[in-house]
Amino acid sequence: MTRITVLTPDPADPSYSGQWPGVLERLSKALEAADVTVEATPWTDHITDASGLTGYPLVLPVIVWGYHRDHARWMQACRTWEEAGVRMLNPARVIGWNSDKSYLGRLADRGVAVPETIWVEGVTQADVDAAFDRLGTDVVVVKPRVSGGAWKTLRLTRGEAMVGAPEGPAMIQPYLPSIETEGETSMLFFGGKLSHVVNKRPVGGDFRIQVQFGGQYVALPEPPAGALALAQKTLAGIDETLLYARIDMAQAPDGGWRLMEAELIEPDFYLGSAPGGGRNFAEAVRAVL
Repeated sequence: MTRITVLTPDPADPSYSGQWPGVLERLSKALEAADVTVEATPWTDHITDASGLTGYPLVLPVIVWGYHRDHARWMQACRTWEEAGVRMLNPARVIGWNSDKSYLGRLADRGVAVPETIWVEGVTQADVDAAFDRLGTDVVVVKPRVSGGAWKTLRLTRGEAMVGAPEGPAMIQPYLPSIETEGETSMLFFGGKLSHVVNKRPVGGDFRIQVQFGGQYVALPEPPAGALALAQKTLAGIDETLLYARIDMAQAPDGGWRLMEAELIEPDFYLGSAPGGGRNFAEAVRAVL
């Protein structure tokens, strides 16, 4: 058996203590079938010193929940791991830049279709009020550039006062109504190959598709028409060696697909919907080992 390590949340943060052990158990079970044994260690134990990680043939940062609330130390840790040559997949440099959603702008510059986005350093009510006309919509979404799980994300209608504005760099996008009716589609890639597809829909009246807000997930037999092409274009635009990627997208009013997120850090793999409970992921890990 090959022994690897998985990075987990800060033990001082109780937010996820009841959830991440179950995720680790599912990952461990999938990897056991590929003769891989998993050890867990908090990412916050290795911020300035990577010596506790360099002995492993592979480090997976796939349960580093909460990094978005501790972003300065997260970026410091990513630099530490990269400089120490930790064999991490996805690579430390990638999970650093992927933690700031400004990467969507860079992908747009490479021809990837994303919702039109207004980037601001500190969002104000005036920014939001001006965005409706600029984006040609009556509903916008405001979110921090560094976020996770819809943290501090707002949906606002024209004339509505912004309450609980995100602090620091933020983004404003037109709201895509298809999220309520058709949902968001996620494609999971392991080792560059499509593994499975999941459709995620919010509960009635909400726009957040995360399970903590009641989101409902259904496995699809294949990607919707046109969606796979955008996912492949996204991966080509990223142009990095990736062990895993979750590409999230939704349909715009014109019927075209728009990239919502390229999750390269700690995405939910939806292993319950994956072939063999995660066989494709385990095989991708075994291949890099």
